[in-house]
Amino acid sequence: MTREDIVEKVNALLAEEFEVDAEEFVPDANVRDTLSLDSLSLVDLVAIIQQTYKVKIPVADLREIKTFNNLYDYIESHAKQE
Repeated sequence: MTREDIVEKVNALLAEEFEVDAEEFVPDANVRDTLSLDSLSLVDLVAIIQQTYKVKIPVADLREIKTFNNLYDYIESHAKQE
């Protein structure tokens, strides 16, 4: 799985789930602001990542994921290779 694969899949999943145009997902954009996440929708985001990539995101790590680049980096470094 390449970084490009991760970016494309994550963007498609988030665009569908949160009804936001994927073009807004620029690498340095703030994830919470772009997706208008509240605490409940943040749980949805974590669930999507966990189901898709088998990546568990602890709360401490979640606090550090601020931009889409941070999210892609996290998935890339923690995803289980199939």
